[in-house]
Amino acid sequence: MTFDYDLFIIGAGPGGLAAAKKAAEFGVRVAIVETEGIGGTCVNRGCIPKKLIVYAADFALQSEMAYSYGWSECERYFDWTRFIQEVHQHIEGIQNSYIRQFQEAGIDLIRGHANFVDEHTIDIDGRKFSADKILITVGGRPITPDIPGIEFTITSREMFHLPYLPKRLAILGGGYIGVEFSSMMNALGCEVTVINTSEKILSGFDEDISSAVQSGLSKRGISFFNNSTAQEITYSEEGLLLAIAGNASSQTIVADSILIAIGRAPNTENLGLENAGVELGEKGAIKVDEYSRTTQENIFAVGDCTDRLQLTPVAKSEAVAFVNTVFGKPQKLNYDFVPSAVFARPEAASVGMTEAKARKKFGESVKCYRSYFQPLLSQFSNQDEQAIIKLVVEGDTERILGAHMVGENAAEIIQSLAVGIRQGITKQDLDETIGIHPTTAEEFLTLK
Repeated sequence: MTFDYDLFIIGAGPGGLAAAKKAAEFGVRVAIVETEGIGGTCVNRGCIPKKLIVYAADFALQSEMAYSYGWSECERYFDWTRFIQEVHQHIEGIQNSYIRQFQEAGIDLIRGHANFVDEHTIDIDGRKFSADKILITVGGRPITPDIPGIEFTITSREMFHLPYLPKRLAILGGGYIGVEFSSMMNALGCEVTVINTSEKILSGFDEDISSAVQSGLSKRGISFFNNSTAQEITYSEEGLLLAIAGNASSQTIVADSILIAIGRAPNTENLGLENAGVELGEKGAIKVDEYSRTTQENIFAVGDCTDRLQLTPVAKSEAVAFVNTVFGKPQKLNYDFVPSAVFARPEAASVGMTEAKARKKFGESVKCYRSYFQPLLSQFSNQDEQAIIKLVVEGDTERILGAHMVGENAAEIIQSLAVGIRQGITKQDLDETIGIHPTTAEEFLTLK
């Protein structure tokens, strides 16, 4: 049977882009369809614009510290509108760059909403296309709770389109999205309150890390209500009234904006997956095997629409592995040592097992090395800025199972350590490595 394309990709996010470019290298006929901005959540309303706000917020924090380093105090004004315009211009430049790459690689970019007709046919707003292999990489969407007044809230999609900075911001959710926005907006002058249903923020991270991040953010003036849930939101002249309940008490928080950041769900609705024999799991995620193959032999899925790690580099790696498997040699991914970071201030990053997971698997033989210290940068500051580094090792061999850090440049340091940990390095290997002084990273080489 003759098809229009060898590979048809639904979704031009990080996974779709990586798959399209890699497949083009094999010389196959590739098309990719997207209904929104090229680059998906990461480029348009996630990783990239979020990190740019982190940088903007850092200038505010550095200004506070500058006086301690001999700089004269001066009045400054942050123009949110101008900054957001610059962010959107940068995003537009990235999108145009992707389009040029498509043209140079011979990849067809199709605009519109994709809907499966059958396992080899896709309808895009009335136009039908056939393909031998199909890759679904449609990402995820924010989850919103079913409570009265939810229409008054925003999600991370709208954060980058706010016409002005809110004076008072309430955030529902203590995951990495909520924590990162709490840090950024606090540094830019917002009064921030975080409402979290769990006992601690950053569920899934090592407990020492989540505790250190919350402590650091609390010292910056961010209020946390853990073990609490939102009950109702009402509009008044005073602002948005958010009623919360928790710890056997109830209260009302007044805010100008309320950000919903309680998690994300696979964006698998309205794709006609049932027409193609593609099955979903209980939470709407596409079922896939270790090669990203769905329940339909010729259809695959990668990224946040599956029930695996929701990280941009993971989606890219899954996409490349899929292309290699289908058009080259079979390739599986190892998810054991995927580093992750929280770009809050203080910054946090981890790779490998938490202490709790390691003890569950290896028992009492697990050892932990940790150190708390004040970084050199903040020692002129009035703030009690504490960094923490932690290693989780296995028994007598002291093979490193996990590395965790809160502090300056945590993401960059953990990223570098991840290479060695993946290769099975031990605590002794770090002990015998000569560090660079004075740096935060060298603390990992002197842990006792």
